[in-house]
Amino acid sequence: MHPHLDAERHAGCAEVMQAFEECHAKGFLWKSAGMCNEAKSKLSLCLKAERSKQVRANRTDAQEKRDKVRALWKDIDANS
Repeated sequence: MHPHLDAERHAGCAEVMQAFEECHAKGFLWKSAGMCNEAKSKLSLCLKAERSKQVRANRTDAQEKRDKVRALWKDIDANS
């Protein structure tokens, strides 16, 4: 299951999302026959890659914040 397809939130996957939505717009029989499976697979891979980038960025930011707090505590301990 994929997250909500918001072009602003997932700008890197806009083209893939558009192809997926166009495939789904062709109708129920088109979707139920599995004709959109390739588009869905591409969308899933793109969203996974974007999520991976965001996770790495969040991890880096968190590490920097932890390092800053540790430095502040070290300074407090040294001056008290």
